[in-house]
Amino acid sequence: MKISVIGTGYVGLVTGVVFAQLGHTVICMDKNREKIDNLKRGIMPIYEPGLKEMAVKNHDEGRLFYTWDIKEAVTKSDLIMIAVDTMPKENWQTNLGSVKAVAKDIGIWMNGYKVIVNKSTVPVGTGNLVERIIRQNQKKKCGFDVVSNPEFLREGQAINDTLHPDRVIIGAENTAAAMKVVEIYQDMNTVVKVTKLKSAELIKYASNAFLATKISFINSLADLAELTESDIEEIAEGIGLDKRIGRQFLNAGIGYGGSCFPKDVGSLIYTAKEFGYDFSILREVKRVNEARIERFFAKMKKTVKLKKKRIAVLGLSFKPDTDDLRESPSLKLIKFLLKEDSEVIVYDPVAMDNAKASLKRVKYAKNAYECVKGADITVLVTEWNEFRNADLKKIKKLMKGDLFFDGRNAFEPHIMKKLGFRYFSVGR
Repeated sequence: MKISVIGTGYVGLVTGVVFAQLGHTVICMDKNREKIDNLKRGIMPIYEPGLKEMAVKNHDEGRLFYTWDIKEAVTKSDLIMIAVDTMPKENWQTNLGSVKAVAKDIGIWMNGYKVIVNKSTVPVGTGNLVERIIRQNQKKKCGFDVVSNPEFLREGQAINDTLHPDRVIIGAENTAAAMKVVEIYQDMNTVVKVTKLKSAELIKYASNAFLATKISFINSLADLAELTESDIEEIAEGIGLDKRIGRQFLNAGIGYGGSCFPKDVGSLIYTAKEFGYDFSILREVKRVNEARIERFFAKMKKTVKLKKKRIAVLGLSFKPDTDDLRESPSLKLIKFLLKEDSEVIVYDPVAMDNAKASLKRVKYAKNAYECVKGADITVLVTEWNEFRNADLKKIKKLMKGDLFFDGRNAFEPHIMKKLGFRYFSVGR
């Protein structure tokens, strides 16, 4: 099938590359000409394991194309995927500016029947809005259908999640249009669920909000575990053995970040309010998460005077295997540390170039060992395997002090203490 993907962020670019890999002809469109020129040269705008190799292969083999021309993307495709940014406004209302602009352009340049697939995370009712905008801007009256096909990608695992999804959700009012979208997933061994258009839009938010709830729940329980001298890892294992609950997303730490969970929780709260419903459970989920960094920082401050200390921070991205810094717990913690007039040295395997644009008052190390050299305190914020597999004896020897704060429970307390660290984790 001839597919165009509008927007080359995490969702758009990964989606386009994977569908090209599956044999479809794909045009990835973005209005940023520099980004498009770089993509043609094999330079990726994001870090995602396996993405560059797959993109270059399919571009060279003539299945994957890049353009900044929306007319070309619309006229040369049968199925158009909208995958543009929908980051929230300050009040957590979803910013639909880019979605509206793309819908207008699709209407202007439509030259025949198209299936318009919304992959951007958008509030319930956006599909109907897109349909109205397209109709209002059509120069030539052509038939079309709007379908919701939300993505469930994890940054760092996006290629695998696209090729091997847990499920595919397709929301449509026209069965024939839904079947067109089902067709592009026919080679994937997964469950395909066809729903109403508005149901699919809400499923995306509900999924992320529920996972965020699990995280805030286990973090609240971790605070209780510390007060009762319990072990949150043992508690999480015991809870997770219940098949109705499961072990995933029951890892205590300093909270969730990234572009999805914070904005999707906030947006769902806002949407509910618009319909006259107070989503109080989610408001508490959000409050708990926002307090995690401050609570972790308070633990550090209670343990040691931070003023004038040399502090090594391991990890900047919001999670491993990505260079994404959006809502990163690490950046929030570093702001607290800098207010204490601490000397902060940081290292992250891939996110440091992105951080340098906004994080100015820190020193950047070449590797983890250089980062901890001479440090009074080491703080692990992002659980990269590079840190999990590091030589802890070497780290202890390189440090000036012996304090190690683990925000992700990456190490065993008894091992760290045996190595000579004063070790503090979460809920243990």
